[in-house]
Amino acid sequence: MVQTMEKFSFHKYSGHGNDFVIIDNWNGPVPEAEQSRISRLLSRPKFGVGADGVVFIGAGPDEVDFAVRFFNSDGSEADMCGNASRCAAHLAHFLNIAPAEMTFKTKAGIVESMVTDRQVSVLLPRISRPEGAALIEVDGFSQTYYRINTGVYHAVAFLNDLDTLNVAKYGRAVRYHNSFSPDGTNVDFVKVVGDNALNVRTYERGVEAETLACGTGVTAASLMAAVQGLVTGPEVVCHTRGGEDLTVRYEGSPESPDKVFLEGAVRYIFSGQVGPDIFKK
Repeated sequence: MVQTMEKFSFHKYSGHGNDFVIIDNWNGPVPEAEQSRISRLLSRPKFGVGADGVVFIGAGPDEVDFAVRFFNSDGSEADMCGNASRCAAHLAHFLNIAPAEMTFKTKAGIVESMVTDRQVSVLLPRISRPEGAALIEVDGFSQTYYRINTGVYHAVAFLNDLDTLNVAKYGRAVRYHNSFSPDGTNVDFVKVVGDNALNVRTYERGVEAETLACGTGVTAASLMAAVQGLVTGPEVVCHTRGGEDLTVRYEGSPESPDKVFLEGAVRYIFSGQVGPDIFKK
């Protein structure tokens, strides 16, 4: 069991402030049955490493270079995570697990990626068509939220002011709203700031807080903005709370794109080893 292990290695990465603990689990230092619990312990600030989520890299089927599992900081598993995919691709190339042009398996499907120094692009698995809208009122704040699945579910709202918005309050209310039951949703608050530019703030399901960036979130925001005619596309630059830009590029119509790419820089922060005390109460 993991509790008896003396240590295992990890790597800390950040995608525009969206931070992850990544574990090379090719030889199985962390059993699959323990990955949810270990992710929750590792993600805790002050008691663990601290992160928005944890990624496990392991062997995949023959047609890909490797496979990944994504866990949120609360231990819940996500089918897809855009920024975590970009960080995992960078680490896999750094560790010589995969070439600069690679493919890897996620629960949402196969991801193609290219690493060029710190810049990493991913071709996301096929994205579903927009799934309608819901008008939701929270404490007198009434807003239309557009539903789309970009590997995980998102609800996208367009506003004129993001600076004073209480993302924690409204994001949490919408995340648990019965319009998105039973699984809930990530929530993206978006302001159009140019013909092909957006400001995006995201409340992430599983982290249960606003994160500084969200790859699937800016993808959802970009596609829905294009569908609504708020940007011209097919390339949209998204400004994040992490202070850096993510670029979403799509081919075909935004309602049902043939391909969707997510591009931006990643940061390798540090590597370390987890000792047995992290498992103690």
